[in-house]
Amino acid sequence: MTKRTPIIAGNWKMHNTLAESATLVEALKKADNKNNAEIIVAPSYTSLAEVARLAKGSAIKVAAQDVHWEDKGAFTSAVSPVQAKDAGATHTILGHSERRSVFGDTDEILNKKVAAALRHGLTIIFCVGETLQQREANETISVIEGQLENGLKGFTAEQLKGLIIAYEPVWAIGTGKTATPDQAQEVHAAIRKFLAGKYSQEFADATRILYGGSVKDTNVDEIMAQPDVDGALVGGQALIAEKFARIINFN
Repeated sequence: MTKRTPIIAGNWKMHNTLAESATLVEALKKADNKNNAEIIVAPSYTSLAEVARLAKGSAIKVAAQDVHWEDKGAFTSAVSPVQAKDAGATHTILGHSERRSVFGDTDEILNKKVAAALRHGLTIIFCVGETLQQREANETISVIEGQLENGLKGFTAEQLKGLIIAYEPVWAIGTGKTATPDQAQEVHAAIRKFLAGKYSQEFADATRILYGGSVKDTNVDEIMAQPDVDGALVGGQALIAEKFARIINFN
C-alpha cells in the first residue's frame, strides 16, 4: 500500500482579524507535529498575505479559500489565482459546500476554477459531499462521483498530480454531527475506486483524501484510523490553537 503523508488543513472561513490571524499562526508554528503531517491553513483573503509571511520557513502552508476562474477583470469582490499566489498561497480550496450552496458554484464553474488554479500552479483541495436528503435517498456515491466527474472534466492524471480531495458530508458541516468512521471510510474508499477507474490505480493510491465535517480533537483519532482517510479539513476547531494542535497530533 502506498504510504501517504497525512494532511491536516484548517479552513478559517470568515473569521479572524489580521491580529487574530497572526496570533493563531504564531501559536501553530510552536505546535508539535509528531505525525510529520502536512499542515495547511486557509485564512480570509484579508489575512492571506500576513499569514503567508508569518508561516514562511515553517511547516505551515497557506491556502486561499477559493479563487476566480479568470486571472483579472471586472469581477467585483472576487480574487484571482494570480492574486492568491502573489499573496503567498500555495493551495486553494475549491468546491466547498458553502461555495456550492450559498454562492452558487456549479460543477461547470468549478471546472473553470480548477483550470485556473492548475494554470498558476496552485495545489487544489477539491471538496465533494452530499446533503442529508441525498444520503437518505442512498445517492451519496452517485452524487460524489458526479461532482468529481464534472468538476475535474477534461484534465489528465498528469495535470491533476498532487490533487487533494476533501469529502465533506454537507449534513455534518458545522452541525456537530460527524460521519461515523465507517461511513467516512466507505465514501473515501469509493472515491479512491472512482479515481482508479477514471485515471489509474497508481494515481488513486497517491491521491490524499481528507475528511471534513465537525472534526474535533475528541473524534480525530478514530477518523484518522481508517485506511482511506488521509487527513482532515477542520472548521471550528481550526480557530483554537490548542484544539487544532491536538488534531495535528492525532493518535
